[in-house]
Amino acid sequence: MEQESTNKHSASGEPPAFQGLSGTLARERQAAEGANTLPDSGSHGTAAMVLEVIREPMFLLLIAAAAIYLVLGDLHEALMLLFFVGVVMGITLYQSHKTEHVLQALRDLTSPRALVLRDGEKQRIAGREVVRDDIVMLAEGDRVPADAMLLMCNGLHVDESLLTGEAAPVRKAAGDGQPVAARPGGDDLPWVYSGTLVVQGQGIARVTATGPRTEIGRIGKSLQALRPEPSPVQRQVRRMMWAFALLGAILCGVVVVLYGLTRDAWLEALLAGITLAISLLPQEFLVVLTVFLALGAWRISRSRVLTRRIPALETLGAATILCTDKTGTITENRMTVTQLVTRDENYAVDYGKTNDLPESFHELVEFSVLASMVDPFDPMEKAFHRLADHYLAGTEHLHDDWTLAQHYPLSRDMLAMSHGWKATQRDEYVVAAKGAPEAIADLCHLSEAETAAIAEQVDRLAGQGLRVLAIARATFKGTAWPPQQHDFPFAFLGMIALADPVRPRVPEAIRVARRAGMRVALITGDYPGTAEAVAREAGIDLGGGLLSGPEIDALDDTALRQRLKTAHVFARVAPEQKLRLVQAFKANGEVVAMTGDGVNDAPALKAAHIGIAMGGRGTDVAREASSLVLLDDDFATIVDAIRLGRRIFSNLNKAMAYILAVHVPIAGMALLPLLFGLPLVLAPVHIVFLELIIDPACSIVFEAEPEERDSMERPPRRVEAPLFSLRILLLSLLQGATVFLAVAAVYVVSLQRGQGADEARALTFATLVIGNLWLILVNRSWSSTLLASLRTPNSALWWVISGTLGFLAFVLYVPGLRELFGFTYLHANDVLLALAAGAAGIVWFEVYKWARGRHLAGTSA
Repeated sequence: MEQESTNKHSASGEPPAFQGLSGTLARERQAAEGANTLPDSGSHGTAAMVLEVIREPMFLLLIAAAAIYLVLGDLHEALMLLFFVGVVMGITLYQSHKTEHVLQALRDLTSPRALVLRDGEKQRIAGREVVRDDIVMLAEGDRVPADAMLLMCNGLHVDESLLTGEAAPVRKAAGDGQPVAARPGGDDLPWVYSGTLVVQGQGIARVTATGPRTEIGRIGKSLQALRPEPSPVQRQVRRMMWAFALLGAILCGVVVVLYGLTRDAWLEALLAGITLAISLLPQEFLVVLTVFLALGAWRISRSRVLTRRIPALETLGAATILCTDKTGTITENRMTVTQLVTRDENYAVDYGKTNDLPESFHELVEFSVLASMVDPFDPMEKAFHRLADHYLAGTEHLHDDWTLAQHYPLSRDMLAMSHGWKATQRDEYVVAAKGAPEAIADLCHLSEAETAAIAEQVDRLAGQGLRVLAIARATFKGTAWPPQQHDFPFAFLGMIALADPVRPRVPEAIRVARRAGMRVALITGDYPGTAEAVAREAGIDLGGGLLSGPEIDALDDTALRQRLKTAHVFARVAPEQKLRLVQAFKANGEVVAMTGDGVNDAPALKAAHIGIAMGGRGTDVAREASSLVLLDDDFATIVDAIRLGRRIFSNLNKAMAYILAVHVPIAGMALLPLLFGLPLVLAPVHIVFLELIIDPACSIVFEAEPEERDSMERPPRRVEAPLFSLRILLLSLLQGATVFLAVAAVYVVSLQRGQGADEARALTFATLVIGNLWLILVNRSWSSTLLASLRTPNSALWWVISGTLGFLAFVLYVPGLRELFGFTYLHANDVLLALAAGAAGIVWFEVYKWARGRHLAGTSA
C-alpha cells in the first residue's frame, strides 16, 4: 500500500501538504544564505582588471617613457603621456567590463534550471535561485540543483559518479525525515546531491543545502582549479604576439645602442627605443579576440542560441554538415491527432467540425489517455488528452477518480509503456499500453497475418509523414504485479496517427545551408516513411537514399563511411548509433554540427565538433555535453547562428588584417628618422594618440560590421586554416607598406621644402592619422569597393572617424596641445596634402578589389 501511495502522488500531482516556500521567504533566504552557486573561480573586480591591464607590456613601456620625461625635466610631456595612459586604460577597462557583463549574462542564462513549488504552484527557475527548504521535482535527464532529501519517488535512479567515481546509477527511496545525510553512493538512500544526474524515474525532494554547503561545494576548490585550454585561434594569436614582442625587443636594443653612440644622448636613446617597441607591439590582438568572441556570443544569444563553449564560435563557420533530429527541430513538436484506426475502420479527426466521434473509437481514445501521464509533458500524450477533452468530455470514458497503481516504463528492449490503474467500484485493475505498433502487436501476441496487416497500415500512414502509436488494454486481478508487460493478456484496440508539421522557416533555412556548401542530414527514430515525408517537405536531399538503424548495424565502418558520402536521411536510429554516425562523418573529413536533447544523445553531442542541445525540451546533461544551446529548438535558428559565426570570423580577420597593416607605417616612421639621422617624428605620446584610434576601430568598428552579402554563398572555412592566410598576410603588409611610403614621402618632401622639424612632424603625423582612417575604410570589406561599403551602415565607424578628426584638429589647432605634441600650425593646403597622400597609400587596394570582383564575376558566369 505504501508503494501505491507513492505512485499515486508522483503520477497525479503533489498532495496539498506540498505547498513549497513562499516567494517572499525564498528571496529572504537567498539574501541571507547566498545564491545556489559555487564560489567564483577568480576575481573579476575593477582592481583585478586594473592590475591585469598594468601588467601588459605596452603599459609598462608607456609608464617607463613617462618616467624618462620626468627625469629629463619635461613635466608637460610626462603628464600628457600619463593622461593618455589613463584614457587608454579606461577604454580597456570599459571593454573588459562589457565583456565580463556579457559573459556573466550568458553564465546566468545557461545555468541549470530547476522545477520547484513556490506559493503552491510549479515554477521553473534558474538553479542559482534554489534555496534551502525548496520543494524540487526531479525527472529523467535532470541535474539535481542542490542537496536534498527525497519525500517521494517512483523508480528513481541517480548517477552519482561525479561524487563517487562509480559509474553504475544508484537506486533511491523516499526518506522518513531523518536529519543527518549519508555520504553519496549506495542503494535505497533518500538523499540526492547537487550536480548528480537523474537517469531514470521521478522524485520530489526538499532541499537541505545549497551552494558551497552542498557535497560538491565542499570539494569545489578542486573544480575551480580547472582552466579551459586556449583555442586554436588563441594559440595562433599568442604565437604572433611573442614573435612581435621578440622583434620589438631586438630592434629596441639596436636603436638604443645606435642612437646613443651616434648622438651621445642615452636617455633620449632609451626613449626612442621604447617608442619603436610600442609601435611594433600589436597588443590589440588579444583584446580583439576576447571582445569579438564575447560580443559574438552575446549577439548569437539574441538569436536564441546560447554559447556554452566560446571556441565553438570559431568552428561555426567551418561546419560542413548539420545533423539534425526531426521532432521539434525540423518540425514544430506540436503533435495533433489526425487519424484513428481500428481493425475495421478509419476516422479522420477534424477539430474544426462538431461531429461526434463514433462509438467504436471511444475505447481507443479512452485507453490512449490511460496509457499517458496524468499531467503530460510529452507532445503526443498532450495530443491524446486534447483529443479526449474534445470528444469525450462529460462521458464515462474519462477517469479522474482512478488511481495509478503501477507503471511499466519504456525500455530499449520493449518500445511500449503500460499503466495499471485502480478503478473505482471494480474489483480488478485496468491496464493500458501504448507504444510502437510492432511492440504492441508483440504484447498482444497477434498472429503473423494480423501483424502484417498492421504493418501495412503503419507504412501507409508513415508514408504521409504521420507518427503512429498503437494502443492496447488488459485487466489484472492479484496482489503482486507481474515483473514485465508481457505477462498481461493484452487486447489490441487500434492505432492513432499524429502529425507534426514542418516549421515554416525550415525549408528556406535548408536552401540557405546548401547554398553555403553545407549538407543537412536528418537523423530520427521514426519510421522510414515518416522520415522520407518530412525530409521531402523540408527540402532535405533524398538522392542518396535512406539508411535505417538496422542497416547501419549491418555495415562495417568502411562501408558506412562510403554510404555517408551520399545518404542524408536516417530512420529508426537508436541514440548510440548517432555516436557512430558522428564518428563516421568525422572520419570522412566533415566538420559536424549535431543536435540532440536526451541523456543518450550526450556522447554524440560531445563527439561532434559543434554539439547543439535543445533548450526547450532538452535535458540538462545534453546541454552540458554541448557547445551551443538552442533556446527555441528551431533548425532555422542553427542556420542563423552559422551565419553569425561566419560574420564573427570574417570580421575578426578584417580586424586582425587592419591591426597588422596599421602597425607597419607606425613602426616605419619610428625607425626611419633613426636610420637616416633625421628629426624624430613619433614620441610615445603620438603613438598613444594613435592607439586611441586603433583600439576602438579594431574592437568596435570591425565587430559591428554586418556580414557580407555573399557570406552564406561561400564554402565553409577549413577548420585548420590559419588566422592569416598567405594572401591576407601579404596584402595586409602591402597595405601598411604603401601607407608608410606615402607618409614617408610627405615627411621627406616637407623637410626638403625647408619646413622646420615641428611643421614636418605635424604634417607627417596628420598624414599618418588620415592614412589610418583610410585603412579602416578599405578593410571594412575585402570584396566590395570603398564606395559600395559606404552604403552599408555602421554607426560605430562614423563615431570613430569624427572623433579622430576632432581630436586631430584639437592637437593641431589648440595652442597648448599643439606645443605639447611638438607641432606647428597646418594650413589648408597641408591638410589637403595629408588627405591626398593617405588616399594614395590605399588606392591600389581598391583597384585590386575591383579587378578581383570582375574576375570572379566572369568566372561564375
